Amino acid sequence: MKYARSAFWQQFVLFNALMLVVATGCEARTREAGPARPATEQPEARAPASPSEDQAPAPGGAGQAQQAQQPPPAPHQPAAVGGSGPMQSIADLVEAVNDTVVNVQVQARAPAMEGIPGDLFERFFGVPGGQGMPPGGVPEERVQQGEGSGFIIDSNGLILTNNHVVENAIDIRIRLNDGREFDAKVLGRDPLTDLALIQLQGNVRDLPVARLGNSDDIRVGDGVVAIGNPFGLTSSVSAGILSARARDIQAGPYDNFLQTDAAINPGNSGGPLFNMKGEVVGINTAIVGGGSGIGFAVPANMAKALLPQLQKGKIRRGWLGVSVQDLTPELAQALNVPARKGAIVTGVQEDTPSAKAGIKEDDVITAINGTPVESSRGLTRDIGFRAPDETVKLTVFRNGKQQELRVKLGERPDLEGNGIGSDEQGREEDTGRKLGLRLQEVDPRMAPGVRQGAMIVAVDPGSPADRAGLQPGMVVVEAASKPVRNPREFAQIVRGQKPGTVLLLRIQVGENRVLRALPIPAE
Repeated sequence: MKYARSAFWQQFVLFNALMLVVATGCEARTREAGPARPATEQPEARAPASPSEDQAPAPGGAGQAQQAQQPPPAPHQPAAVGGSGPMQSIADLVEAVNDTVVNVQVQARAPAMEGIPGDLFERFFGVPGGQGMPPGGVPEERVQQGEGSGFIIDSNGLILTNNHVVENAIDIRIRLNDGREFDAKVLGRDPLTDLALIQLQGNVRDLPVARLGNSDDIRVGDGVVAIGNPFGLTSSVSAGILSARARDIQAGPYDNFLQTDAAINPGNSGGPLFNMKGEVVGINTAIVGGGSGIGFAVPANMAKALLPQLQKGKIRRGWLGVSVQDLTPELAQALNVPARKGAIVTGVQEDTPSAKAGIKEDDVITAINGTPVESSRGLTRDIGFRAPDETVKLTVFRNGKQQELRVKLGERPDLEGNGIGSDEQGREEDTGRKLGLRLQEVDPRMAPGVRQGAMIVAVDPGSPADRAGLQPGMVVVEAASKPVRNPREFAQIVRGQKPGTVLLLRIQVGENRVLRALPIPAE
């Protein structure tokens, strides 16, 4: 029994010793899990201070080791707008402005495809132009259906949209967000800024109105919302930011587009670009073909400046009569000009406001009424948005010396041959034939060196004149081997032609003369 009792106690002692070794090893491994610290190193993060620094820590070695391993809490940093933070809903904004956006359905005379660069179609519609036209084929007059967007700016039915949405329209139908539909007519349009104003017909009143904001206030990176009818999908909403300002996409002489990454597709044209206050800061206009997230909008301030003239149906712009280019550092040094920015005069047309004011070639225009001129485009825009007959003060450097010149602006001629406006810009003479041709007396500003003839200012798409290759800016100087000194003489010659014949025309184009065959339509 002693042996047995002695053996029992020996086994009991060995068992407890073994358990002590195991427990000690586990505690050692637990402590080794964290990095070793020098004895003097303080923890990176501490628990909230207790009332007394002398208070003893809670017992339990392993628990203390696990507490020391917890990572320090990350400092709170607010997420940047548009960054990786939680997306903020724009539902309230959309609900507030959605009813001001309309769908514009248009039936229009299809323009001739010949002579229109494909990149123009790609710029505005995102698809190559000229498809379906056989090589050397003659375009035929046809009617095509189109869709776009617009927005209400007056409760009585004034709608702002793009010029290219309603250009050549023979029928315009507007559908509101509530399902009502109205006919509409064009009050005024401006191809050079791609803006148009249309008026709803019928009993229209108390419509919701979109507010035009200040497009100069919006900054790159600010949020924007586009609403429109892409591909006929009405009231589609997309959101993004303002990507850039003052973009020149070579669409016209007054390019100053806002760039955005909000989705803009065919059918969005003419729709509003809202800021986060629900104000219209741009009119969606163009996209980059093949690009993703690159769209352009006409600044709202440009539209506000033109609205009074659009309502009257005619745009009148200031004009100097000069050719200009940008001032570069190298040219500034060569011309001995201390300025860094400005517009160099490379040409002065005779009998124009600039010539009368004494402006000369190589003059450098650096300011208008004290406001700096940033570039040649900036000069063109500033003058173009001033009224004819306004007198401006130009700061000019000539031969290294600064001087001030006062210029009374003239009215810019229809250099592009858009033929927009009243009868002063040309009319279709009573020839007894439907030629689709509008003419005016020769304007020396538009045809330098040509003293007489019948100047073409507009050609209807698909018309006999269009099929004959006649274009705005050409001057008819001879018809049926007879001299043409003005539109009336041309009309008399046409009236003397038999239906179904072809009239031979001699045309002045710049410094050259070419022949054109104009078919005389049957009665």
